Amino acid sequence: MRTAGKATTGVRGVPSKPLCNRVRVQNKSRSSLASHVINSVPSGLGIDPPSRGHKHFLHIDDWSSEEIRKVLKEAEVVKKKVKSGDASFQPLKGKTMSMIFTKQSMRTRVSFEAGFHLLGGHAIYLAPDDISIGKREATKDVARVLCRYNDIIMARLYGHDDLLELAEYSAVPVVNGLTDYNHPCQIMADALTIVEECGSLEGKKLVYVGDGNNMVHSWLRIAAVVPFEFVCVCPPGFEPDPETVKHAQAAGVSSISIEHDPMVGVKGADVIYSDVWASMGQKEEAEARMKAFQGYQVNDAMMAQAGSGTKFMHCLPAERGREVTDSVIESENSIVFPQAENRMHAQNSIMLHCLGF
Repeated sequence: MRTAGKATTGVRGVPSKPLCNRVRVQNKSRSSLASHVINSVPSGLGIDPPSRGHKHFLHIDDWSSEEIRKVLKEAEVVKKKVKSGDASFQPLKGKTMSMIFTKQSMRTRVSFEAGFHLLGGHAIYLAPDDISIGKREATKDVARVLCRYNDIIMARLYGHDDLLELAEYSAVPVVNGLTDYNHPCQIMADALTIVEECGSLEGKKLVYVGDGNNMVHSWLRIAAVVPFEFVCVCPPGFEPDPETVKHAQAAGVSSISIEHDPMVGVKGADVIYSDVWASMGQKEEAEARMKAFQGYQVNDAMMAQAGSGTKFMHCLPAERGREVTDSVIESENSIVFPQAENRMHAQNSIMLHCLGF
C-alpha cells in the first residue's frame, strides 16, 4: 500500500537500451487529483546506488534473478523449519535488528519481529516518536549510530530518500520495509505465495487492478528481472510512475502493459491483485477516489471474466466493499491469508541473505 510522501529520486539509473515492450496508456488529460497523486510519487531511479556495497534490500531488481530465485528457495526451506517447531534452528542467535517506523503497521512489525525472534535474534521496535528520523536527528547520523548497535536495520518509512540515506551511511545491511515508492518485501512474499499456489511466477499473467502506487512500482521492478506478464489496470490519470515503467520495459524481460478497461485487462489472468484506492496519507482524497475508481472493484463478475482458476491476492489491509467484495476475498480462489503469512517467511530469507547466510 502506498503512503504519500515527498518526491525524491531513487537508487538506480535508467538503462539506455531501447524499449522492448510497449506500454499502452491512453493519453487523456488528468484530473487535478490524479495529477497531484502521480506527481507525488518518487521515481526511484536516476542516482547511483549507495557506495558502501553492503547487501542491502532496497529494490527487488537491485538483486539479480539468480539471487531472487535463491532467496525464494531458501524461504521455502526456512518456512518448513520454522513451522516444524525446530527450536535448534537459530541462525540469528546473538544478533540484533533495529526496526525504524514512521507510520503505523501490523503485518510489517509483527512479521519482522516474530521472524527475527524465531531465528534466534532480538528485534528492537523504534516508533515514530522515538527517532523522528530526519527531524530530531539527521538520517545519516541515525544510520551511523544504529549500525554500531545492530547487525541489520529494517526501515518502514514515508520518504524513499530517507531509506537511501540510511543505506548510504550504514555499515550494516538495510532492508526496505516499505516507502512511498516501493514495497519489495511484500512482493517477495507475493512471489513465494504464487510459487506455492501456481507452481512458479515465471510465465504467469498477473493483473493488478487499482491505483498505480508503490505496489505497482514493486511489481514493475521484479518484472525487470523475472519473466512474466504484468498488466496494470487503472483509471486514466492513476498510472504508475512513467520512469519506472520505462525502466522495467527497457530490461526486455517481461511483457508489461497498462490497461484502462478492467474486463479487458483481467482476461486470462492467473492472478488478480488489488490494493486500497486511498492509502495512508491520501484519506482526504477518499471520496474523490471512490468516484474515479468506479468500475475497478474486484468482484465476482471480474473474477469470472478472468477464468475459473484465477487466484486473488491483496497486500492488506483491505477495505472490503470498496476495491474488493467480501465474496471475493472469502472465496476459495483467495490466497490472501497464506500471502500475509509468507511476509514473515520471505523476510526471514531476505534477512539471512543480507547477513551472508
